[in-house]
Amino acid sequence: MTAPKRILIVGGVAGGASCAARLRRLDEAAEIVVYDRGPHVSFANCGLPYFVGDVIRDEADLLVATPELFRSRFRIDVQVMTEVTSIDTERRTIQVCHLPTGEVRTEGYDALVLSPGADPLIPPIPGTDLAGIFSVRTIPDSTRIRRWLSEHRATRAVVVGGGFIGLEMAENLAHRGLLVSLVELAPHVMAPLDPEMARLVEDRLRNRGVALHLGDAVVAFERGTADRLIVRTRSGVALDADLVIMAVGLRPNVELARDAGLAIGRRGGIQVDEQMRTSAAGVWAVGDAIEVHETITGVEVMLPLAGPANRQGRIAADAICRRSTAFRGVQGTAVVGCFGLTAACTGANERTLTKLGFERGGAGDRGYQAVYLHPGHHVGYYPGAKPIHMKLIFRPADGRVLGAQAIGEEGVARRIDVISTVVQLGGTVFDLEEAELCYAPQFGAAKDPVNLAGMIAANVVRGDLPVESWAAMAGGAPDGVTVVDVRGPSEVIRGAVAGAKNIPLEALRDRIDELPSEGTLFVYCAVGQRAYYATRLLMQRGFSVKNLSGGFQTAAAFPEVPTTSPEGPSSL
Repeated sequence: MTAPKRILIVGGVAGGASCAARLRRLDEAAEIVVYDRGPHVSFANCGLPYFVGDVIRDEADLLVATPELFRSRFRIDVQVMTEVTSIDTERRTIQVCHLPTGEVRTEGYDALVLSPGADPLIPPIPGTDLAGIFSVRTIPDSTRIRRWLSEHRATRAVVVGGGFIGLEMAENLAHRGLLVSLVELAPHVMAPLDPEMARLVEDRLRNRGVALHLGDAVVAFERGTADRLIVRTRSGVALDADLVIMAVGLRPNVELARDAGLAIGRRGGIQVDEQMRTSAAGVWAVGDAIEVHETITGVEVMLPLAGPANRQGRIAADAICRRSTAFRGVQGTAVVGCFGLTAACTGANERTLTKLGFERGGAGDRGYQAVYLHPGHHVGYYPGAKPIHMKLIFRPADGRVLGAQAIGEEGVARRIDVISTVVQLGGTVFDLEEAELCYAPQFGAAKDPVNLAGMIAANVVRGDLPVESWAAMAGGAPDGVTVVDVRGPSEVIRGAVAGAKNIPLEALRDRIDELPSEGTLFVYCAVGQRAYYATRLLMQRGFSVKNLSGGFQTAAAFPEVPTTSPEGPSSL
């Protein structure tokens, strides 16, 4: 069989544009046409918040490739401001409308690639059509926001949604001097993070002046005085704003595919196989509009990220050109910056695993465990070391890494990238333990944070370090549990778990008779290292012991844990 000779692509940006370029590299003879209903075919939509924030000042810097570049470099015909309105999969034709003129024509194809993307989700809230309410998805969107900020001399903004775009817009609007309020329906920001990790991001937002309204929902937008908006929430709060940014999520553009009879999945995206083929012969789909396989949990998900979309475009091109290829699925590796803080994650979070029936501390394939650590991003003796707050999730049965989250000011993305690679390869905590990584004092440590995470988790798998989540301490120690604080007295004065018995590690052997022989001991220190030493000592003396993973630093993220300090443990 020969490769198709006329290949039409609906939509550009990451998926469609990468598919087009890959197709040309594989087949110099094919006719390739890309249609995009917007004015740009390939632009950096991830940079839009920073264009609004004036970090990126020139709109041209957001253009990855222009129609002229596609034409001159690849001999690919790119037609912008052109919308594909229907598909006839039996005749292998599409209806195309040139938006400026309204001209409609029919085009035939041998292969068709759908990359329609997704549009911002706008909930049915009264007043969403008022002037001054924006979403951020395209360059024209961000240009309109910049113009509004300037013309209306905006001083107050409300961001609705606490995901990636919501946080980036909050930061960039604050960067321009606006007072920002953020409303999020969920009880915490950043859904890919577990609540205790997200609290570190929330602390940074509050410390930089962003007013958070979590677990609340916008119920109406109204026109206020002096051309301002009033944002009313379910809890009764009324927020004044000169502009509103809607960042509550994305809605996949599947209308074209659905009308053509293509199969739509349970999550609302276009169904594709591992070669990005749809249910219709000769039609492929990539990007934000498709459902993809999540490799850790085995479920189908919608994942609107540029990296997977780019890879899917390449996979589709390979498949069209009869090359052996397969998309392995996704694991949700992502990163966001927030006022100098970096939050990154890969794989499954604990909340998702629990929802799908996985059990913390359970046995077999459906069991998982998590550990926390707070290493410096490089050795402490070299100036400028910053802590990385990490959570590693793994399967105790065999040590397979299921996910990781990390937050800090330096070195975060690098560590998550390493763990992401191990996850992709089906690796274990033992692989992290043995990973050979770059080391010099200004870059890391002989035991890199990745190694330390693997070592701690490997100790759990081997049975050397029984661990307990700080969630078990909600409201106080469970019945039959004695909490032992092995820090020094000067540390305890600054804050401790209410009711904990303080025996410094150095005195533990001499004072071991003070501990009850019955029941279970929960041991903690500042970040976990001394408590690990204490756990090993006590286990070998016959005590039933569990280590409160991550120490008192991790307890900061669990406000339900009673402490002797009104402020609780220190956080970022």
